[in-house]
Amino acid sequence: MDNSLFVYNSLKGEKEVFKSILPDHVGMYVCGPTVYSNVHLGNCRTFISFDLIYRYLMHLGYKVRYVRNITDAGHLENDADEGEDRIAKKARLESIEPMEVVQRYTVDFRDTMARFNALPPSIEPTATGHIVEQIELIKEILEKGYAYEVNGSVYFDVLKFNKDIPYGKLSGRKIEELIHNTRALDGQSDKKNPQDFALWKKAEPEHIMRWPSPWSDGFPGWHLECTAMSRKYLGSQFDIHGGGMDLKFPHHECEIAQAESIDNKPPVKYWLHANMLTLNGKKMAKSTGNNILPDEMFSGQNNVFSKAFSPMVVRFFMLQAHYRSIVDISEKALEASEKGFHRLLDAIVLLEQITPSETTTDFELQSWKQNCYQAMNDDFNSPLLIAHLFEAVKFINSVSNEKQQISIQDLESLKSSMHAFFFEVLGLAQPNANQVAADNSQLEGTLALLLEIRNNARVSKDFATSDLIRDALLKLNIQINDGPEGSSFKIN
Repeated sequence: MDNSLFVYNSLKGEKEVFKSILPDHVGMYVCGPTVYSNVHLGNCRTFISFDLIYRYLMHLGYKVRYVRNITDAGHLENDADEGEDRIAKKARLESIEPMEVVQRYTVDFRDTMARFNALPPSIEPTATGHIVEQIELIKEILEKGYAYEVNGSVYFDVLKFNKDIPYGKLSGRKIEELIHNTRALDGQSDKKNPQDFALWKKAEPEHIMRWPSPWSDGFPGWHLECTAMSRKYLGSQFDIHGGGMDLKFPHHECEIAQAESIDNKPPVKYWLHANMLTLNGKKMAKSTGNNILPDEMFSGQNNVFSKAFSPMVVRFFMLQAHYRSIVDISEKALEASEKGFHRLLDAIVLLEQITPSETTTDFELQSWKQNCYQAMNDDFNSPLLIAHLFEAVKFINSVSNEKQQISIQDLESLKSSMHAFFFEVLGLAQPNANQVAADNSQLEGTLALLLEIRNNARVSKDFATSDLIRDALLKLNIQINDGPEGSSFKIN
């Protein structure tokens, strides 16, 4: 049986056997957030997907250098090199320094990913920390003849590059189609062609974020930072480049062009792209109000869902879909994931209480383990892995009910495998004990208040209110017991 890892390479449009450039080592670069606002749930899905990939590669024994950048400059509102810098605009609107914006939302991003139990990358470089490297990269591209300088700005010459090396190989877009589908320049642009993109932009007088360069005081183009930082930390060729599907064009296409213009060879062996997250069947967008932030989900303080969902339940929900498929988040789906997550966790806890038999095991353990690895080796198929974990849950419950048996040796092997797949590979964790205690304290305080209101209603002979509270709580599986010493509650 083939135990090779297969990954879907967006560059080829098919699954390929994964073979790292250096034996037992993997270089992986993932495009990180632009830190001008709170990280949204769609971004979180991308980073959780690559956390799964990172974890599994390490589980297989690879030494992984995982680089994920922080974009803190150069990302304009419009990907056509127009508009304000997103961070500078936020700073202007709030009358604070751009780096205050960067600090606030970088902290938010890291805190949110930690709550999702995502491992931090090996290196997390910033665009502003690598201005020198980006300037040097521009010099190299200019020397190769694939860029030109106009009025203090430097642009990549896409049409000239395409004559020597095909442009559009990742997204499948032909240069002829791009020319046909782009509007003519309005006469105010410095670009030779609409398809060209900025490597360096001269800063207008009102532009806050600027650095000195051989061409002008200005700032780097958005696409440049990833090429500069991936080359610095992973070399001119590395194994995996990841990001969201929306980055394929133009961002990743431009990265390929920048790198190939210098080295005349593909910079990345495998391009991996995570798909989008929708909310109640529609694209998530702040402008339409069909949007929710992670913290709003965790706290329950939102207008979308009727209850709070923990970070682990949300993570588990996301992993129940393949990273390349669109997944729709809804209250019904989250509630199902919540039940599934606790069912898995309960089975892992139950494993510790099982009494093994001496020799007999009524479960094909080796075949089950092989199926788990086959699932993950098939382009990180986490939903299929989870389905196999639920097969084990059925067996664990059956052993606990003394309907089936497991030997001492197989029990230890099953414990080890369940732990590895649940905690290490899927990156799930037991709910935070402090949070559970806080939630219980809040629940008990709320129930005590309701009992007091109900007792006052009974004293006032307002039995309608008294019965309403009792019946409503009963629907939530909270039973009120009235006795001579007062009322008490029991959570069923």
